[in-house]
Amino acid sequence: MDLSILFRACRMRTGIVHYLRIGLRSVSSSSTPLQSALELQYLKIEPGHDVQLVEPGKKTVPPIVVLHGLLGSKQNNRTVCKRFAKELQTTVYALDLRNHGDSPHSRTHDYKSLALDVEHFIDSHIKQPAVVLGHSMGAKTAMAVALRRPDIVDSVIAVDNAPIDAGLGSDIPRYVAALRTIDRIGLPDVKHAFEELGKYEKSVEIRQFLLTNVKFKNDGKVGFRVPLDVLARALDHVAEFPFDASKDRFEGPALFIRGTRSHYVPDEAIPTIGKFFPKFVLKDIDAGHWVISEKTNEFIEYVEEFLLRQVD
Repeated sequence: MDLSILFRACRMRTGIVHYLRIGLRSVSSSSTPLQSALELQYLKIEPGHDVQLVEPGKKTVPPIVVLHGLLGSKQNNRTVCKRFAKELQTTVYALDLRNHGDSPHSRTHDYKSLALDVEHFIDSHIKQPAVVLGHSMGAKTAMAVALRRPDIVDSVIAVDNAPIDAGLGSDIPRYVAALRTIDRIGLPDVKHAFEELGKYEKSVEIRQFLLTNVKFKNDGKVGFRVPLDVLARALDHVAEFPFDASKDRFEGPALFIRGTRSHYVPDEAIPTIGKFFPKFVLKDIDAGHWVISEKTNEFIEYVEEFLLRQVD
């Protein structure tokens, strides 16, 4: 496969997708000291020109905020975002979380800071309760937003993660270590980086995914746009879930989708999900951790069925 095509495609601006660029702002909370919410980069995807007329007084699906996983970006779920916008006739926002994609970097990378950024985004740009959907790290971020700010969350959709402290497995730390090695040795092009990654991961698709983070250095050598040292130090925080089920609850609709060949949502976690999200629905898909890309149509079907049920 010609990887240059992949990278050119990720930079294209087409149709109804818009890139928006913003900076940094401080946000205060009555229960915490002054904190800094990063202004996140995002794609805004509108329903398009074939918007169907909505009957007066009929409820519609709220805007949807989509959050990627560790080492991902707003580009990962572009296809499903466009389908949601068209088929649900709503606006979809795909965000770059802090330390990812084109969003600002910070030494702090935990779920409370990730949630703060998303909360600020919804407050500033959407200004109404939204559906918050996330995969993996993005799923825990979505859960955190719902528990911290239920006033801005219409419903939450968590894809292959649970509100528990759980190890990431050996693959994620291995990927971070591999990218740090490539960054250090100074490879001349993406092809050599792809081959080097083969020592750590055999899957072509996963290697292509990881290399969407490439950003060439001033000397022309392969580097990365994510702060790998920060993310390496944050892996323990990414594995945890810093909330208390006896105090923190989201009473709105919640959908949990898990890959049955993934370890991130074990059966033992289901009672805990119910404590945090008492109105949750669980759907299983015969897939690994990369549920959205492995079984795209089945994933979209479950999400759309869940959201349309809320507006019937």
